[in-house]
Amino acid sequence: MGYGKGTARRGVLLGVAAAGLLVAGVCGCYGPPPLTPEQAEGQHLYAGRCAHCHVENDLGLKPAPPNIQAVLTKPLLPSGAKASDQAVRDLVLKGKGKMPSFSGRFTEKQMAALLAYLHTSMQ
Repeated sequence: MGYGKGTARRGVLLGVAAAGLLVAGVCGCYGPPPLTPEQAEGQHLYAGRCAHCHVENDLGLKPAPPNIQAVLTKPLLPSGAKASDQAVRDLVLKGKGKMPSFSGRFTEKQMAALLAYLHTSMQ
């Protein structure tokens, strides 16, 4: 009993489809993983307390504040300082230059959530 042309074509199509799935998996074509609840809270805080200056610059500051989304995925902060949780925490709580201090405006849990979000590449 032999195989017909239709069976051979299905085999080829299945092979091509399997190869495509393998390539997609290796290339990371599925996008980033979803945010954890802590990261999602940080995203919410960023949108409400940071983005109006660091994304939209609605105060018209010159020069515009740097976009700091995903800043902790990079080796350096926009200032050139080494990127670390402590460096960002200090900037947020103490302020620097045109950036005001946000001391007393974030709980420790909120600060941890903001830092967790800044470690992601989500925008």
